[in-house]
Amino acid sequence: MSKDVQIPGSFDCRVAFADELTALAKQDPRIVAVCNDSVGSSNLVAFRAAFPDRVINVGIAEQNMVGVAAGLANGGYLPFVCAAAPFLTGRALEQIKADVAYSNFPVVLCGMSPGMAYGELGPTHHSIEDLPWMRAIANLAVLVPADPAETRSAMRAVVASGKPAYLRIGRHKVPAVTPPGAEFSIGKATILRDGNDIALIAIGTMVSRALAAADLLAEGGIEARVINAASVKPLDGDVMLAAARETGRIVTVEEGIVYGGLGSAVAELVSQWHPVPMRIMGVSGFAPTGNTDFLLEHFGLTAAGIVHRASELVAREH
Repeated sequence: MSKDVQIPGSFDCRVAFADELTALAKQDPRIVAVCNDSVGSSNLVAFRAAFPDRVINVGIAEQNMVGVAAGLANGGYLPFVCAAAPFLTGRALEQIKADVAYSNFPVVLCGMSPGMAYGELGPTHHSIEDLPWMRAIANLAVLVPADPAETRSAMRAVVASGKPAYLRIGRHKVPAVTPPGAEFSIGKATILRDGNDIALIAIGTMVSRALAAADLLAEGGIEARVINAASVKPLDGDVMLAAARETGRIVTVEEGIVYGGLGSAVAELVSQWHPVPMRIMGVSGFAPTGNTDFLLEHFGLTAAGIVHRASELVAREH
């Protein structure tokens, strides 16, 4: 079992998150950070040094953490709630629903180290169910940036929106995929590569792998359209339906459970307006023990795995 393989020129999105949070706080005195004894793992050390009176550490008490954030928002603050994704979403689901979303408070719920980023710590620490849980809550945007630049841009967009949001901040290092100068818009997707044979729709850590798969598919004469669907909710219906009409086949790829996440969101849309053959790639169940790269390979969440599913779908339609 090999160690996690980090691609040269790849980056930890939590670093960009921490830098941008400090920059935003310098401009906006309403911004505060609320955490659950996770100053280190959420990369809030520099923020705490710059703004010691704007970090509220509630200890290991996630339900209280979200309730405190809702109270701060009700008092005119703009809280960024920073905690490991499995515990933020799993332990505080009721507070996210009732205290934040129902009240429509501008709380930014930052799920750190999502998916299988915690590797060998196992299913208790894997956050593969967060997207279905968060998608099911009204008023709550669900955003999954693909790289550091998009992380920064998504944070700015959420602050400008004044609405509650769940922001999934990856820990596993990824290469840059966002086009220079691109600005994130809630409810909008980005087409990173054109192609009319099949559409590869991916989020987060899977976007760079979808791009690599598209290169491999092109060598075999299959031109894949690659879409970064970072705004999982609201979903960009125009881009998704155009992909269905113009390519006739869709593969979705996410580092999360295959029930209720990105793949389900796309399927819910296209099945009603333009049904096409689809494959939903993700995590099929609780994971075995292993590091992150081993687990991604175990579930076929690699460029080669995407090529296999896409080629299978193209061949089925010929």
